[in-house]
Amino acid sequence: MKALLYRRSIPRYLLSAFFSKLQRRRFHHLVTPLSLAEVPFAPARPGWATVRVSLCGICGSDLNLLKGAESMLLEPYASLPMVLGHEIVGVLENAPEGSGLAPGQRVVIEPVLDCAVRELPPCRFCARGDYNLCENFLDGALPPGSTLGFNAAASGGMAERTAAHPSKILPVPDCLSDDEAVLVDSMASVAQPVLENFPEPGETVLVWGAGVLGQHAVRCLRALGFEGRIVAIARHGFQAELAKEGGADTVLRSASRQELAKALGARFVPTTMGGGNIEGGADVIFDCVASARTVQDGLLALRARGRYVMVGTAGALSGVDVSSLWFRQLKVTGTMAYSTALWNGERVRTYQVCLDLLASGGYPTRGLLTGLFRLEDWKQAFQSSFDKKGSGSMKAAFDLR
Repeated sequence: MKALLYRRSIPRYLLSAFFSKLQRRRFHHLVTPLSLAEVPFAPARPGWATVRVSLCGICGSDLNLLKGAESMLLEPYASLPMVLGHEIVGVLENAPEGSGLAPGQRVVIEPVLDCAVRELPPCRFCARGDYNLCENFLDGALPPGSTLGFNAAASGGMAERTAAHPSKILPVPDCLSDDEAVLVDSMASVAQPVLENFPEPGETVLVWGAGVLGQHAVRCLRALGFEGRIVAIARHGFQAELAKEGGADTVLRSASRQELAKALGARFVPTTMGGGNIEGGADVIFDCVASARTVQDGLLALRARGRYVMVGTAGALSGVDVSSLWFRQLKVTGTMAYSTALWNGERVRTYQVCLDLLASGGYPTRGLLTGLFRLEDWKQAFQSSFDKKGSGSMKAAFDLR
């Protein structure tokens, strides 16, 4: 089958990192160790269901890999060579007896490779439903890797076919199109931290970044019932318009600290050096960028005992002054993927919550999926995602229908 295969090559990875720093909006396909290849297909394990891929979205983690920007400390949590892609919508070709699944169903795949998938007894996190924090991503019946698409055996969705453990397959409601369903994975990546850090009534929330994660953060807050104030920060004009459409009260464009303080109803405090501080501010920040600047200004923009939630992926951050962390007794947390969460007194599966919200008709999706590409056009697809300003890209996906 045709697939986008990422091979192990330290020289090419380092070249990707070098050229991406020189030209951040350009996809350097000549040096990246990715190519369209003919690869054999077989389910990673007996008893897995086979899925014919319809759409596969391009995730920020895929882009970071191609930019050579992944954390070196996360290297053990992937295995090579690997077929990329974990934002998958497809059609079941076959399913094991007793799984409750039937050939011909449209499905999405939750890609976390936890204890159950690895045929291991549940670790302490999997036992309580927090399988995104599984302690056995390096062990069991599969090679190392936390998600499908970052695993040498569990191949991803940037291919004509893939396979998954039946427990990770969810039917798509008939009222949802493929184009809507392909948003579930990116939506769930944000719904998980929103469910776990839901603001109290009357609080102010700052959503930093208005790419697809930031758009989902605004929409998930509103769809789950938050009526308080949401301030969003967008880099590009089209992002700002969509954030407003999704429910943000105020949208700033790459705000200075003075502008940020004003929008949050806080006080800007000048400093002799260091760019100034902010007194007061947001109760909760969902940082959907996670750069040195957003972490720095995000910590400053929180009021005492505020909560900073890192949604975007980050590695090393240089030059960040964390004095606000102890001075204001802030709470800082990260988030990885999705699993289950406590919501209204019961434990819910985040992927299913997202499918239900999309199916409700009250979740605005216009403008979130901005490009569909054939697998053969992979260079153009990644280029559109690298250059969001030039392409107006929010979420691009491969179309294999």
